[in-house]
Amino acid sequence: METIYLCIIIFLFVLAVFDLIVGVSNDAVNFLNSAVGAKAASFKTILFIAGIGIFIGAALSNGMMDIARHGIYQPEHFYFAEIMCILLAVMLTDVVLLDVFNSMGMPTSTTVSLVFELLGGTFALSLIKVHNSDTLGLGDLINTDKALSVIMAIFVSVAIAFFFGMLVQWIARVIFTFNYKKKMKYSIALFGGIAATSIIYFMLIKGLKDSSFMTPDNKLWIQENTWLLIATFFVFFTILMQVLHWLKVNVFKVVVLMGTFALALAFAGNDLVNFIGVPLAGFSSFMDYTANGAGNANGFLMTSLLGPAKTPWYFLIGAGAVMVYALCTSKKAHAVIKTSVDLSRQDEGEETFGSTPIARTVVRISMTMANSISRIMSSGTKEWFNSRFRKDEAIIADGAAFDLVRASVNLVLAGLLIALGTSLKLPLSTTYVTFMVAMGTSLADRAWGRDSAVYRITGVLSVIGGWFITAGAAFTICFFVALVLHYGGNISIIALIALAVFILIRSQVMYKKRKAKAQGNETLKQLMQTSNSEEALQLMRQHTREELSKVLEYAETNFELTVTSFLHENLRGLRRAMGSTKFEKQLIKQMKRTGTVAMCRLDNNTVLDKGLYYYQGNDFASELVYSISRLCEPCLEHIDNNFNPLDAIQKGEFSDATEDITYLIQQCRKKLENNEYNNLEEEVRRANDLNGQLSLLKRKELQRIQSQPGSIRVSMVYLTMVQEAQNVVTYTINLMKVSRKFQMESEMP
Repeated sequence: METIYLCIIIFLFVLAVFDLIVGVSNDAVNFLNSAVGAKAASFKTILFIAGIGIFIGAALSNGMMDIARHGIYQPEHFYFAEIMCILLAVMLTDVVLLDVFNSMGMPTSTTVSLVFELLGGTFALSLIKVHNSDTLGLGDLINTDKALSVIMAIFVSVAIAFFFGMLVQWIARVIFTFNYKKKMKYSIALFGGIAATSIIYFMLIKGLKDSSFMTPDNKLWIQENTWLLIATFFVFFTILMQVLHWLKVNVFKVVVLMGTFALALAFAGNDLVNFIGVPLAGFSSFMDYTANGAGNANGFLMTSLLGPAKTPWYFLIGAGAVMVYALCTSKKAHAVIKTSVDLSRQDEGEETFGSTPIARTVVRISMTMANSISRIMSSGTKEWFNSRFRKDEAIIADGAAFDLVRASVNLVLAGLLIALGTSLKLPLSTTYVTFMVAMGTSLADRAWGRDSAVYRITGVLSVIGGWFITAGAAFTICFFVALVLHYGGNISIIALIALAVFILIRSQVMYKKRKAKAQGNETLKQLMQTSNSEEALQLMRQHTREELSKVLEYAETNFELTVTSFLHENLRGLRRAMGSTKFEKQLIKQMKRTGTVAMCRLDNNTVLDKGLYYYQGNDFASELVYSISRLCEPCLEHIDNNFNPLDAIQKGEFSDATEDITYLIQQCRKKLENNEYNNLEEEVRRANDLNGQLSLLKRKELQRIQSQPGSIRVSMVYLTMVQEAQNVVTYTINLMKVSRKFQMESEMP
């Protein structure tokens, strides 16, 4: 029996390595977002500083794994076999869940995932124990206070971090303005002193509070002399920052890099339990069981978990090394960072998220409130405030998303709020606080303009929604996994381990496919960064070919899918086509938006010469998608209502036309991809012949309606199909014509 549990312990530590890698991929955004977004240093330098912080934080952590040992469940009422069931269920769920979120580029909370996984697994086993016992109740088995405190902290930290991020950044911007180098002669020393003191205080209170050298006497001394320490640090750093400013050192960069180090150290020191706490609790349980359990896994109570445990130094060093390796090599970490940076960037650009009714309502209410305040303020006051927020004067590094002032506020304020929450014993999540502070500061900086606010708010709501989904998914999945492990025995253990491995491998494969598909965005990135009009035109031509080729590929696939599904009365196929069409509409809107921003990179003569063709191409692509939508909608409604199908003659006629239309789109797509338009006239003739053939089909159907009774619904949907098929042909060939004019160096006749 001990052999199977030894295998489980080994597997828990294997999963812990994956969990460390996945966890760092998720949480790297917390301490890298500001430094990367402001380009405070090279990416390698930022990673180096963060890596040192992570390694020191992990090595100095004393490994108090209370939340995994007795934070959620009451171990004195659980047997060894039950504890191992819960811990294995938690690790299986945690690794897979976090990997899924990272693959989507969405930051989530490792703390919340761990707590709710423990809660879900414990709840499953508790229900079984309560059912089989006359004396035990759920309150005896589950520590509900801890779970409730985490839930409350979610709501509180999200609101507080966003509000104070917005307020403090607004004050900082009023003081320094966007042209901060002209306004920091006397204020920079004070700002640097406050920022550096806050960071050191944060490191002492949050980052090193549980470190191995932090004895009770040291903690007591720090607590009794907190204000003396703060005053000393403030005076020292204020003088130091003024001296650095005189030496022409950018104090904001110093603050940003200090803050990055502090947050990385705190992350490793405090969140280490989220990654290795469960395996260490399992290891401690196994050692106690082998020493005292007498081979009775279902009769040995785990009272030993009530006491604190010191983590051996080699576990801490190993965990730190794995975390640093993951930070430097994980592509998923970079994807999560990109999500946060994109939502907080200062300038316009490609918006990752779409628009939702809630976001539109929030923007509308905010505009109403802003207009009301504007009417109350005097014109002089408004002009003065506007002079402090002139974004055209912003000093932003090449390729950066925002400036160093905002990056400094992000890090200092996030550190202070987390330290404050820790001192008040509130379990604030590093992810929640840092992300929402970044969103608040970007709003205060007027980065959310009328043209981008709705998309940014949608993105923020999506991320916040992901946090709550994490909690629900972690609880639910771990609940059922624990039940399967409990009732399934050794077979279920092997099966679920194999399933977890399969999901992780599949996730990696899918992620690589998505990355390969996303490579097309590299052209757009280069386009947004270039300042040369000729280079911008060539990049825009390449980007346009890539985007329009995707539209024609969609049209080819979904036109054929819609028609084939309708003719064979395949409801599922029509629904799939309709779903693809809705998604494509969003992509078309995004394509138009990013294309318009990209046109700003061209000079006036080029815009006048080629701009009209570009916009016409986008319009024809949009009409092509909407034509397929208008084709799919009545077909779906017809089949969904179980109306009579087309007769054999109608099916035969339209099937022949569908093959020809699909072939036309396919040939046009190939020409577009290869940028070859020499024999486009052949496709134009084919399109004219097809339109003539479709017009003939309409006349035949109208004659059939007049000459013989039949289902009017069938005739209506058939005529709609023919009409939209004509539109598909027309818009496809028109798209090719204007694309040729846009792509060619000289206009074709």
